Amino acid sequence: MEGELFLLSSMIFLLPVVCGCPERCRCHSPSNSVDCSRQGLAEIPSDLPPQTLTLHLQDNQIHQLPTSAFKSVPQLTTLNLYNNSLSNLTPGVFHGLQHLRVLNLTQNSLHSLESRLFHSLPQLRELDLSSNNISHLPASLGEPWENLTVLAIQQNQLRQLDRALLESMPRMKHLFLKDNLWKCNCHLLSLKLWLETFVYKGGITDSVICVSPDTWKGKDLLEIPHELYHPCPFPSLHLQSSQVPQLGAAHRAVPRLSDSHSRGERDHRECEVKPKPRPANLRHAVATIVITGVVCGIVCLMMLAAAIYGCTYAAITAQYHGGRLAQTNEPTKTEGKELFDSSLA
Repeated sequence: MEGELFLLSSMIFLLPVVCGCPERCRCHSPSNSVDCSRQGLAEIPSDLPPQTLTLHLQDNQIHQLPTSAFKSVPQLTTLNLYNNSLSNLTPGVFHGLQHLRVLNLTQNSLHSLESRLFHSLPQLRELDLSSNNISHLPASLGEPWENLTVLAIQQNQLRQLDRALLESMPRMKHLFLKDNLWKCNCHLLSLKLWLETFVYKGGITDSVICVSPDTWKGKDLLEIPHELYHPCPFPSLHLQSSQVPQLGAAHRAVPRLSDSHSRGERDHRECEVKPKPRPANLRHAVATIVITGVVCGIVCLMMLAAAIYGCTYAAITAQYHGGRLAQTNEPTKTEGKELFDSSLA
């Protein structure tokens, strides 16, 4: 009996070691999930179960993540880092997470992202970067994200967004962009055109409210006519050497450069307000075709009605004149017959 009790107590003592659940976390074996949220953690627990699929680390005090921080959980599919103190992510931090599908980095202190940060996440489907301090996103974040369907970057400091980044996500279904510092000038025209196509194909997005310039402040980017934009000019710094005298040319070259720079700045400002027609988008083209077809149909019907009216009028007129002519010829024939009879007599 004592031996059985000793064996049972040994099994109870060794159970946490076998399961590998960290001391300040809660493990749920049937779902292979580990919950380490709200524990005041400053780093990732080192003894996570290798079979973990879902890892909750939200509401902690994690300031940084080392390279290959999650190498002990290669089967991870969901990672929640909501509400920590992350300000920078090294490019290899997610190395080894080939199966990760959901990544939540909401409400941290991220300022920017490295272009190769998510290179090791080929299966990623949902990425939430909202409520950070991100002011710039690169044109590429690694290989094309064939599986990404949800991207949330609202409540950041973004002024522009490169169209090439969005084009690397062909399966995007939900895109959340609101509450940024969007500057609706000529540099944002490509985003507007991409969003129009995205919405036309059934994509779901929220509003992109302009913060500047004052002309469009408070307006939705998709509601601003794209005809009012035109490509931003490239400032030219070429000097007209024929107009620069040889005497004192070295002293006068600097003012010429400053003048060219001033012209470049003026051109940059003018691109926000000077209108230039742009090709109509697909919806406008379809509406134009429909309206043109309706107008042409109405004109054809009017022409047909005019033709029928003309033919009918001509027939009635001809019939009327034919009757009058017959009535005029009848008395003439009678008088001629009487004259012929009298001459015979």
